[in-house]
Formats: sequence, C-alpha cells, structure tokens
Amino acid sequence: MKTQIGIIGAGPAGLLLSHLLSLQGIDSVVLESRSQDYVIGRVRAGVLEQGTVDTLKAAGLGGRLENEGLEHEGIELLFNGIARRIDFPSLTKGKKVTVYGQKEVIIDLIAARQAAKAKLYFEAKASKIEGLESDKPVIHFEKDGQQHRLECDFVAGCDGFHGIARKSIPNDVLTVYEREYPFAWLGILAEAAPSSHELIYANTESGFALHSMRSPSISRNYLQCDPKDDIANWSDEQIWQELSQRLARKEGSFHLNTGKIIEKSITAMRSFVVEPMRYKNLFLAGDSAHIVPPTGAKGMNLAVADIRILSKAFIDFYKQTDTNGLDSYSETCLRRVWLAMRFSWWMTSLLHKFPDDDAFAYKLQLAQLDYATTSLAAKTSLAENYVGLDLDFKG
Repeated sequence: MKTQIGIIGAGPAGLLLSHLLSLQGIDSVVLESRSQDYVIGRVRAGVLEQGTVDTLKAAGLGGRLENEGLEHEGIELLFNGIARRIDFPSLTKGKKVTVYGQKEVIIDLIAARQAAKAKLYFEAKASKIEGLESDKPVIHFEKDGQQHRLECDFVAGCDGFHGIARKSIPNDVLTVYEREYPFAWLGILAEAAPSSHELIYANTESGFALHSMRSPSISRNYLQCDPKDDIANWSDEQIWQELSQRLARKEGSFHLNTGKIIEKSITAMRSFVVEPMRYKNLFLAGDSAHIVPPTGAKGMNLAVADIRILSKAFIDFYKQTDTNGLDSYSETCLRRVWLAMRFSWWMTSLLHKFPDDDAFAYKLQLAQLDYATTSLAAKTSLAENYVGLDLDFKG
C-alpha cells in the first residue's frame, strides 16, 4: 500500500489532518488501532477555542457544531464563596468559546472521511516505522490478522501518549519535560440539565470543583481528589453532596441540578512536552507530543493548532515544493504549546489545593483570584488565553 501521508491515529488530530489534506487533493491513509465505536465512545474535552471553531467551519465541518454547539461568552471563577465572571467578548474583541464535546467532533470527522471514501482503517495496529531517514518511510501494521506495509512520503504521529510514533524517535534526540500533579479529577457525566449557562471554576478549602456541560440536558462535573483514590469509594450521593458544597456561594442562590450519573472516572493530572516535534520524516501532533492538565481547556485545541500548522506545511510542500513550513514545524508548534502549558499550569496552580499548602498559601491563592477577576489587564490576559491565542500570536 502506498500514500503521500501516512497518519497513525484516528483522534481529532489524525482525522482532521486527513480531511484538510484531502481538500487540497493530497492523499493520506489513517491507521487506528482501536475500533470505531471505541474511538467515538471516549469522553474527552468539550470546550473549543474560537480558532478551533473557525477551523472546523472553514473545513466544512460546522453543520452540527453550529446547530448543537453551546456558545459561551464567559466563565465564572468562584472563590471564598464569591463568584466573579470573566466576559470574553469585551476583553478579546468579540471572541467566544463553544462547548461541543470531542466525541461530537470525532463523529463529524469520521462521517466526512467516510463520505469521501477515505482510506481510514480501524483496528489496524501500527507496530513499527522504518526508514524515517529515507524519502519513503514504511509503517508496518496488522489488520484482520494480516501483516501490511504502508509506504509514504511522510509519517504523521497522531497516536497519543501511548502510541508508537514518539517511541520511534531515538532517545538521544528527544528531550522530555514532565510534571505530575499531586491530585486527580473525579469526573462525572450526568443526565442533569446544566445548573449554569456557563462554566464555573471553584477554588475551595476542600479542593477544586468544575461545573460544565455537554448539552442542554447533560452536565459534566469534576472534583479534585487524591490520585490514588478508587472510584468505587465514591457513591453517587457522595459526589453530588461534595459538588454542592464546593459550588455553594455566600450570597445569592445556586441550585445544583442532579440526576442519573451515566459515567464516572478518576483521571490523574500531568503536564508533558517533548522536543522536537519532528524527526526526519516523522511529525508528531497532539497528545503524542504534549499533554496539558485540563484546567485550561487546551488539550484538543492544541492538537487542532498543530494540525493547522502541519497541514499548511504539507500543502506548501506538495503545491509549491516549499519546505519552510516543514522545517519550522516543531519550533512554530512548540512556542504555542509552551504558552498553553503556562496557562494550564497557572490555572491549575490557582484553583487546586496542594497537599503541602498552608493557610498562607491559600490566602495567596485568594489574592491572586481577586486580582485576576478585578484588574482589567489580568482579566484580559486570562480571557485571551482561554479563548485561544491567534495562530500567529507575536506577543
């Protein structure tokens, strides 16, 4: 089998890359080790930056997004029992975010690729990449019990943290930057109407909480917990009670809508970046190159930003034999990655209770939150990072 771009992984990064390339007549093959149902069923990110929404719409993927996505013009920060709102449009020249789950983005991308009769193979496990130094690298994969070879010009490693793409780069080439946080998120998906029309981020003496949503009838909520905790230790009643306590405020009424919990899990928090994001004819994108704690809502948005940069680089190469975009890919992406990493780290540090924190540290958090929600400069910085920095952000 031969193609121009061999793509490993059918998450948002891999599928979007294949789609954007196909619009320019560039051939690709997507290999995904999991089944289609598994890929669709993963519950992941749900907040899309303005740039991500614009990218999907420009690529002809805005149908359901426009009809079902929930536009949000701000968020609430709740601390010391007081809620303060950050208004995005007034601080970012009209930009907003949209709540539209990664699952829905995946559904739209798969539908578009299948409608175009794309070479998209599920349950096709890539096992090895050979010849990255040559002009025709080969991806070895297994499908239906048979071994296959995919010869291509370039390989796009969009196969996540545990995939083979990053592991195909020599250890002495990669530099790994990593931080594990001493807490996790207990997340639930519930058949309960959202209790607020915008996201609520709460800093409390008991720990962090987040109230979010996926649709007008489905809410998504999170609680800070111990990373060693077992989800079996948490009854539905305990979860709702803890959420109610952490989202309570001193003044005004806030009622947390409850309902049947249809999914619950505990996810550890980490920051992870590798440099460079290119080795020879292999390009990493999305979670294969970087992972951010979800506090700043940057994970999928960073993957989409990678693909916007990578797809343009491939298009310039094939249409104009211009290699500048390919040569600068890693440097261009990493600047944005580290800016998003900084914001996610800042949000995480600002809102969570750390095991070694004392009363002094907590008071400092409250002072930071007070400043971040009252200073025009601080509010502007928070807002422009949350809605997403421009692709050509110069600072």
